[in-house]
Amino acid sequence: MSIVIADRVAKSFDPQDIFWDVSCSIAHGDRIALVGRNGTGKTTLLRILAGLEPPTGGRVQRAKGLSIGYLPQGATLAGDHTLWQEMMTVFEPLRTLEARLYALEAEMANPDRTEAALEDYGPLRERFEHLGGYTYQDRAKHVLMGLGFPPEEHDMPLAHLSGGQQTRAFLARLLLEFADPSGRSLLLLDEPTNHLDLQAIEWLEGYLNSWEGAVVMVAHDRYFLDQVVRKVWELAFGQLEIYSGNYSHYVQQRAERYERHLKEYRAQQEFIAKEEDYIQRYMAGQRTRQAQGRLKRLERFKRDEVLDRPRQEKSIRLQFQAPLRSGDRVIWSQDLVVGYNPVAPLFHCPDLDLRRGECVALLGPNGSGKTTFLKTVLAQVEPLSGYVRLGASLKLGYFAQVHTDLDPEKSVLDTILEVKNLPLGEARSFLARFLFSGDDVFKRIGDLSGGERSRMALAKLVLLRANFLLLDEPTNHLDIDSQEVLEEVLDDFPGTIVLVTHDRYLVDRLATQLWIIEPQEGAMEVFPGTWAEYTEAREREEQAPQARPLKGKWSEEQRHTRREEQRARRAEESRQQQVAELEVEIHHLEEQLRALEADIAAASSAQEAMRIHELGMIYDELEAQLQERLDRWAELAR
Repeated sequence: MSIVIADRVAKSFDPQDIFWDVSCSIAHGDRIALVGRNGTGKTTLLRILAGLEPPTGGRVQRAKGLSIGYLPQGATLAGDHTLWQEMMTVFEPLRTLEARLYALEAEMANPDRTEAALEDYGPLRERFEHLGGYTYQDRAKHVLMGLGFPPEEHDMPLAHLSGGQQTRAFLARLLLEFADPSGRSLLLLDEPTNHLDLQAIEWLEGYLNSWEGAVVMVAHDRYFLDQVVRKVWELAFGQLEIYSGNYSHYVQQRAERYERHLKEYRAQQEFIAKEEDYIQRYMAGQRTRQAQGRLKRLERFKRDEVLDRPRQEKSIRLQFQAPLRSGDRVIWSQDLVVGYNPVAPLFHCPDLDLRRGECVALLGPNGSGKTTFLKTVLAQVEPLSGYVRLGASLKLGYFAQVHTDLDPEKSVLDTILEVKNLPLGEARSFLARFLFSGDDVFKRIGDLSGGERSRMALAKLVLLRANFLLLDEPTNHLDIDSQEVLEEVLDDFPGTIVLVTHDRYLVDRLATQLWIIEPQEGAMEVFPGTWAEYTEAREREEQAPQARPLKGKWSEEQRHTRREEQRARRAEESRQQQVAELEVEIHHLEEQLRALEADIAAASSAQEAMRIHELGMIYDELEAQLQERLDRWAELAR
């Protein structure tokens, strides 16, 4: 049963149409991802579904008694409350009942009031228990801990929380407020994983998967979407396309739909070209009447049935080149202690050893010191003790999380010309690869959106031609398509990478080892393997606490083996993907050939010689395409 139905919804901000003719529905228990490029109207659609903004056209119907919770981007909490007091505002009716129960308990001590108090107390106590009165404080503590607020922070005033903490606090209150066991709740979440560390993201995955209500979310965390959603809405070119399954299924289905629509479009264009050629050749000849008839049918066909060419969004185009080869040893350290205060250091490091061509993912909770570690490697922060060294022939490229190296007063074009004095035409062409075209190149850096600033920082990084990249949250503010392009480019990068990110897709694809900061132990752990291997080791450890993941240094033989395994794994993943794509194409071609066989049989029965000839030509072409794909499949599937 649908709890929200949107019928032909449209939105425009004069004179620009954002989207139109959007129809969709949300059912009890749905888990839906709303995806699309930045600026396509995802937030606007969420607000319309929530009833916070009216549509320009169409209508939205909501089920009676439905509770809707909305998490905006950058949500904040105001007031004089502490964090804990703010959470308790969700339970005011329960706390009123609780206060009444305490009052009745006091009255029962009075012999004159005992009987009357007992009469009221029993039903009130049952109601209090039914509504979760004996567990609400534990639930609040559970949610706060899950979202990264330890008990010592519960008494912090809201005014003292950072922007990221305020957003997490808002999300915590929302989850508590709409924890309706009947499932008659809908959460509309705009970037819920922003400001969450890996541990909090994993907790939120578990919470949403066990929650009874429906969820529609905008998120750029592909791993998170794979774990949580069961349906994907894609907003592109002002239209909404609906796909079944999680994010990975959506990517595959989107590619299949595009290929199918492109083939249908090309076949239709080929048919139109042949008809126009026939009309042109015979309009003034012996077959004038047939040509005139075909012209009328073709005009009607173009008016009623012609397909638009399927479109694809533009993606950033970048490539990291590292012409200078670094030495074999890139980073090594001894007795390194990272932090600012010798009395309270952030963490101690084991002796590190990073070699050329490796990618290390630096992981840890928010505030654990990941950025401080990068600054220590860059000699911007002095070690509290010990040392860290960089190898020979290194050319560094640093992607800072907050882009402090971008001057807000300079234009996009001037920023690039500062890095490399390119001819203006070449500079503009280069910026177009990062989706800055036309007058966009004259925008002030300070006027750019978060995604545009991230693309600008990547553009600067590409021009440096570094062989050692230190990347601090490089996918922040990037839309999913741009994240995937960056992932591909970094996977092909011949140099060395130190990567700070919460993007588990990126970590799983790139990392050859993990450096994990554990603030409670004040230490860094080195795990010599990929993210998938780490999660397996962690699961084994949870089942058998005495088992610990392998730590320590690798021998050169182990490093070589690890690199070869990584290359082999990537080659096998690529082979399997190609095989899967070919199987889809083969299936579609076989379907088209079967349909053509039926059309040829019908044309033969009707004795339409010209139609049989045209269909036969198309059949031969498709059959050749099928054989070519079968040959490729056989070669790859060996």
